[in-house]
Amino acid sequence: MRYADLHVHSLASDGTCTPKELVKEGVKRKLSAIAIVDHDTVEAIAQANESAQGTDLEIIPGIELTAQHENREVHILGYFLDYKNNALLETLKLLQQNRISRAYKIIHNLEGLGIKLNPETVFNISGTATVGRMHIARALVKDGHVNSVSEAFFKYIGDSSPAYVLGFRLSPREAIKIINDAGGVAVLAHPYILHDDALVAEFVNDGLEGLEVYYPEHSQSMVNFYLDLARRLNLLITGGSDFHGQAKPEIKLGMVKIPFELVEKLRQARK
Repeated sequence: MRYADLHVHSLASDGTCTPKELVKEGVKRKLSAIAIVDHDTVEAIAQANESAQGTDLEIIPGIELTAQHENREVHILGYFLDYKNNALLETLKLLQQNRISRAYKIIHNLEGLGIKLNPETVFNISGTATVGRMHIARALVKDGHVNSVSEAFFKYIGDSSPAYVLGFRLSPREAIKIINDAGGVAVLAHPYILHDDALVAEFVNDGLEGLEVYYPEHSQSMVNFYLDLARRLNLLITGGSDFHGQAKPEIKLGMVKIPFELVEKLRQARK
């Protein structure tokens, strides 16, 4: 049977693996496809495609856009989009600038908590990648403020933590439209973080077409619930490991995977 991991991050955002390394690992894990869904960037896709030539691994072009709904952070995955689309690339430039501003605001909040973090440390870790909380968490570990990335999120920069900053430019409707306009299929990532499943139907009205049912932090009862919800709302079913390499060493590529028939259904829905 063939399987795919549809939630993979590279060095272009907050993962630690190069596109070439992701391809090598995907082949090693005997996956038929991986979707690179970096945060607000598509920079890794072309190199991954090049590295995958001559292998049996398909690279599904994707993205993970971060949106804001009231006081919640909402992540919208896009699959099979045209990653060379000029309008998409111009929008991503704006989103990346917004991420830089947000990083400075989080660093400022940390200072108010007595934690002095040099922005240069964060941006040295992120390099040319889209900067995000994972880079801030790694900087906190590097400077000895916390012992692990998970501790950084729990104590300081997680969604309900004291240094957290929301401040994203997009609504879920806008994120979905960006994906659709680039020919892609919009899927709600890890719905458990919403803590309000009624919002899923609201996002369907905005054009949402899929639900990430299979995810490392979804218990079996949650998987069953989201499977039923997806069927009731006529949503496509996806899933993946949310692989970040050494940034989240406990998560292995392909640890969560889906049957390839679900990939084909996703492919058929592309614009």
